[in-house]
Amino acid sequence: MNFFAPLVGQNQAVELLTQAVAQNRVAPAYLFTGPEGVGRSIAARCFVELLFCTHLAKLNSTTPADEANLKHGFALQKRLAAGNHPDLLWVQPTYLHQGERLSAAQAAEKGVKRKAPPQIRLEQIREIGQFLGRYPLEAPRNVIVLEAAETMAEAAANGLLKTLEEPGQATLILMAPSESSLLPTLVSRCQRIPFYGLDKAAMKQVLLQTGHEEILKHPPVLAIAQGSPGNAIASFTQLATIPPDLLQDITQLPKSHRNALQLAKKIDKTLDTEAQLWLVDYLQHSYWQQFLDRKISKLPLQHLEKAREYLRGYAQPRLVWEVTLLNMI
Repeated sequence: MNFFAPLVGQNQAVELLTQAVAQNRVAPAYLFTGPEGVGRSIAARCFVELLFCTHLAKLNSTTPADEANLKHGFALQKRLAAGNHPDLLWVQPTYLHQGERLSAAQAAEKGVKRKAPPQIRLEQIREIGQFLGRYPLEAPRNVIVLEAAETMAEAAANGLLKTLEEPGQATLILMAPSESSLLPTLVSRCQRIPFYGLDKAAMKQVLLQTGHEEILKHPPVLAIAQGSPGNAIASFTQLATIPPDLLQDITQLPKSHRNALQLAKKIDKTLDTEAQLWLVDYLQHSYWQQFLDRKISKLPLQHLEKAREYLRGYAQPRLVWEVTLLNMI
């Protein structure tokens, strides 16, 4: 059974993780580095399946390993997908809303307006410690996966450091864009597994396999993705949430001061801060493509970069867009 079949274009990572299990040299902690959306989460889930299924096959000595792996693999995949395996803890950044921690998906489902980005909180690190306070129930080890580990505040990172020093019968998998995005003391305790952006052929393969071939017709979305199918899908989903009339108006340079002010008001009223930050990226690539096609004679990229900077600094969004669009006339 090829546990890493769902993972496309990450041969080096697959080889490193497969050999770790084959040689019985699984590290206490791994750091999956690389862009978001290129397969790090898929790799983590595949690695967990390999770890857990190999253990089950060894227990069933009367059945050939491949047959046992295949038999237990499908059942395990269902349990992991449902999030009900007792020896796996999957940690995601959260928003804090009215005293309740919400994942990005939960926040979107409840319609929570997000201003600050989500983060892994100290309480979640404490829950990891509690999880590791017991022996694994079914698998050979407990496994903890931390998505977007770079979002940890200093207190949370220091708390995790204590766990990495004495993980016990467990393996932790941290995901971050680069080593520099984490404390050096954390990085030094992890084995690094690099992930890379996909080439055009691999991108096309993934988008076709996942039923997102429509994205291939949108050059700005592909440009934003930069070799990341996950980012391409997320961007395309974000694109669909923006009213078509607003998108049509904003992808053209403002024609007058009044037009600029009206657009700024509409953007502020319609989109939350994260959507506005995404819009900045989209407009940069859209204007660049129009410039190459000679549909516009000037590039307002420096104004958009300033807008991104101010939006991230929590400046008043409407004022940011008013200044940006007026400067683009």
